Amino acid sequence: MEAVTFTFENAVVLGLLGLTIVLFVSEIVRIDHAAILVMVLLGLVSYIPGLENIADVNQLFTGFSSNAVISIIAVMIIGAGLDRTGVMNSVAAYILKIGGKSEARIIPVISGTVGVISSFMQNVGAAALFLPVVSRISSRSGLSMSRLLMPMGFCAILGGTLTMVGSSPMILLNDLMAIDGEPFGLFAPLPIGLALITTGVLYFVLLGRWVLPSDAPNEHTGAVQAIGDYLKNIYKLKSDLVEVRVPEGNILVGNTLDDIMYAHSLYIIGTSYAGSKVIAPRVTTEILTPCRLAILGRRKVIEEVCEIYGLEMLPDLDDFAEDFAPTKAGIAELVIPPGSGAIDKTPQDLRFRNTYGMSLLAVHRGAETMSHVETEEHAATQIGVVPFQAGDTLVVHTPWDLLSKMRPDRDFVIVTSDFPEEDLRPQKLGWAALFFFIAIGLVLFSDLRLSLCLLVGAMGMITTRVLSLDEAYEAVSWTTVFLLASLIPLGMAVQDTGTAAWIAHNIIALLDGWPTWSLQVGLAILATAFTLVMSNVGATVLLVPLAISIAQAADADPRIFALTVAISTSNSFLIPTHQVNALIMGPAGYSVKDFLKSGSIMTILFLTVSLSMLNVVY
Repeated sequence: MEAVTFTFENAVVLGLLGLTIVLFVSEIVRIDHAAILVMVLLGLVSYIPGLENIADVNQLFTGFSSNAVISIIAVMIIGAGLDRTGVMNSVAAYILKIGGKSEARIIPVISGTVGVISSFMQNVGAAALFLPVVSRISSRSGLSMSRLLMPMGFCAILGGTLTMVGSSPMILLNDLMAIDGEPFGLFAPLPIGLALITTGVLYFVLLGRWVLPSDAPNEHTGAVQAIGDYLKNIYKLKSDLVEVRVPEGNILVGNTLDDIMYAHSLYIIGTSYAGSKVIAPRVTTEILTPCRLAILGRRKVIEEVCEIYGLEMLPDLDDFAEDFAPTKAGIAELVIPPGSGAIDKTPQDLRFRNTYGMSLLAVHRGAETMSHVETEEHAATQIGVVPFQAGDTLVVHTPWDLLSKMRPDRDFVIVTSDFPEEDLRPQKLGWAALFFFIAIGLVLFSDLRLSLCLLVGAMGMITTRVLSLDEAYEAVSWTTVFLLASLIPLGMAVQDTGTAAWIAHNIIALLDGWPTWSLQVGLAILATAFTLVMSNVGATVLLVPLAISIAQAADADPRIFALTVAISTSNSFLIPTHQVNALIMGPAGYSVKDFLKSGSIMTILFLTVSLSMLNVVY
């Protein structure tokens, strides 16, 4: 094997490469800051006499206009457009319909769906969209969030291996392969990705009882407990949210909600009759049967009411589970400001429920809390006839979209600020679907560049106002964009200066006599290690040129070695450094120990299945 000379240029590039890894691992500065810093240093070093060949300063910033970067931007915009139309809500409803309450059924449905979706959008975006879905399923099924979120998150990562647009490394791969041969098509990695997702689903279905945490102390436990705990902890209101079935011909027929509420010190905040549900119904609504009522009050009192009137109290929310999910509705506080038109008027005068679509649960005035429900310090109060005063805090149960629409009303000041404000546009679903499929069709059946195909879909959604231009900008993760664009020049320097060839030569010399497959295994392990301590984008940019050089020196197929690296950068399960793992860690209450326990086996399975399928398929 012909020796490769180590030059001063190689030493400088290796120094910059080492600096990049140190900055990424230590996190002295943000990862995107580190990437930009290294790009700037690379440009400055190229002006030093004798080092002019390290980088072409005239091409230093072309990464920002590269096919890979533009493709990533377009994918993020397309994903945001689909989300804005409420597609994810429809998917959630379907999962709730077929998943039931069995963990063995719910995990494959959730994980498989997220895996497929993440094959066409950023995996962290797919995981983020499904967080509220899993929360709703958890509250309805009684399954712990910690039992559902890790399978969902892992399969979101695995879904990035299904297509060439499923993750940043896959999008980047064709641009990095400066070799002869056809670029990889959109579905080139599909068999490998399907095998990996199947492995992930089976892993959690078969071994979940041992590798998943049985409980997580910080996990979200659903709308029922959230509402009851909030009212009890803040306002000393002992309340539970319960769904009650009123049978046909019940003696309550003809009574109004107001009659029941005042007679028994509870709140009826939802009705369901003949397939029509009303949240915060008028207090003058007459009860018709058969119907269901969502009642907020002391569980003991609700049980007594059910016994008196012959009602059935359901163990969990059923008809109202979606309506009272934390992503759709919750507890909020409003304050009556000085000069408000509501001062000296009662809730009945304002027809509060009918006008604002909210259920008034309590009025907090000074140190006193007035409510239909008995508090620890005060008896029940008929707050419907209590005149408002300046400074009163109104505790309401409200759909979040109605709370958003209340912002311009100067009679009330919204104190609650951290509620989800979703501006869904289901009427735009047709446009979003049309341009999504146009983009995919162009990728599959035309010779247009990938970035141009995806931009057709993104710009189509913006032009038809599925998204506004400002919303499209907000949908883009600019950290990812700058990280990728800034690292591309370093990857080119590693390749162009012969540094990658020098490293490859030394690795080949070290493994002299080893079979070709062992080199591929070594690259897969190296990519796995890199992606655990730095971004998968950075690992791809740094390792693909190395993989190509090693393959060429070993007389192997450079395309397969490059694909091995790109796929292996999705093998990020051991610690919560991947964006998806970081996203699910808080809501599920996971610890690093939980990831080590579940991720160690998944890491080994990933390496085994991916390498086997790569060699079988290619």
